[in-house]
Amino acid sequence: MTVTGALKRPNIVFIITDQQRHDTVNAAGFSHVESPNLDRLVREGVCFSHCFSTGASCVPSRASLFNGMYPHTLGVLDNASTWCHSWVERLAAHGYTCASIGKMHTQPMDAPAGFHHRTVVENKDRSMARRGRDFVDAWDRALQSAGHAKPGLPTYRLLPDYRERMGAYDWSLPDHLHADNFVGQCAVDWIAQHTDPGEPFFLQVGFPGPHPPYDPPQPWSALYHDRDLNILPVTDADLAGQPPPFVALREKHANGDHDAAPHRIHASAAMRHRQRAHYLGNVSLIDAQVGHIMDTLAQRGHGDDTLVIFTSDHGDCLGDHGHLQKWNFYEQSVRVPLIVWGPKLLAGRGTVSALTQCFDVVPALLELAGVDTPEWFETRSVLPALQGQPFKGREAVYCEQGRDVVFQFADFVSMLRTDRWKLVHFMNEDFGQLFDLQADPLENHNLWSDAAHQRKRDELTTALHAWRLASAYTTRDWTDSFR
Repeated sequence: MTVTGALKRPNIVFIITDQQRHDTVNAAGFSHVESPNLDRLVREGVCFSHCFSTGASCVPSRASLFNGMYPHTLGVLDNASTWCHSWVERLAAHGYTCASIGKMHTQPMDAPAGFHHRTVVENKDRSMARRGRDFVDAWDRALQSAGHAKPGLPTYRLLPDYRERMGAYDWSLPDHLHADNFVGQCAVDWIAQHTDPGEPFFLQVGFPGPHPPYDPPQPWSALYHDRDLNILPVTDADLAGQPPPFVALREKHANGDHDAAPHRIHASAAMRHRQRAHYLGNVSLIDAQVGHIMDTLAQRGHGDDTLVIFTSDHGDCLGDHGHLQKWNFYEQSVRVPLIVWGPKLLAGRGTVSALTQCFDVVPALLELAGVDTPEWFETRSVLPALQGQPFKGREAVYCEQGRDVVFQFADFVSMLRTDRWKLVHFMNEDFGQLFDLQADPLENHNLWSDAAHQRKRDELTTALHAWRLASAYTTRDWTDSFR
């Protein structure tokens, strides 16, 4: 029996933030962060400390997570790609009531994707998006009903110090109208109204933050004003060793203002600290909403029969390595939190350091829900770890990114990371990145062109190509399920 209690089909609450780095949970080893509710999940559940996204931007990562396959298999490699199916359809077909509150980032944005109910809230700022600029979501309507213009690029760029803020602002409207508070309250309302004890539910909660603009209400960023936030310096060796597409990416951010977050490669310590304080303030705001959700589950009698999963689609460099946001493969961009909580349902506890992909949690959830996992899933189930059994994890994890409206500088980039080595491969190019994470954990010294490491580079490149061949064979029949 996989579930330790009498209930065979637990409720599932799947919480996904947008752009939250792995180093943003106090109990996971980052003492400068205020995250009491996530800390509770870590203490009472299982925390996967080396979990990696499969996509280096939002849509590839989320489509992969909700389909159990890598972005290249799905053909979803950029933020404008269409995807509208998910394994949620399987839960719905097996008697789960399925709801999505907040961000899913399907394309189209309101695609059902297996959910019986969706309250769609998309990016906080969509003023420059190729898709979705004119899409009106539930949060847009709430702001309109309250008579407020949505804060974003059109309003923030009017501030006299706009370019110095690097995306960090104080939320100026009533607190309850902030996107993450709005999503949290909508999720709580849905739980409170779901009263059928005999019908299990799956609730996906998609917080838009801490994606930029980094604009929590002022009391949240004030938590971090006087703290040492462990901000890493940007080194000349790091900048000089970056391949041309990543040089172009950092320059694009420095010369633009995507998501109302104009970038500076060599920002002052004070500017970087303010940006990080606002980002972490948004993390703490979301943490409070997680607590609100947990309290509501308990009040409605679901505290013992619900699994709670917390993760993010990818991270954010926040100036580290001279970069803003994502689209690259540094740890800050591709390593994310993954916590599974269900102390009355699962025997597992503690931190698991084995290499894990974010979508590896999916087959565990499906099995606990009594739903078969398709043979063509590219996942590796974390269920043994959740049951308190030995879990070896993966020998390597992978991540991918295609050319898109922001990352316009390479057609296809892929990462292979083992416990010690990281390879970043650019299709049809003779440049790339190779890091010895044992000797250089901060990824400051690119060894791609180092003659002493050519054999290791070739070995990892061969392993990457072998993985792609195996992936193509494993997933050869996946489209049959949608015919």
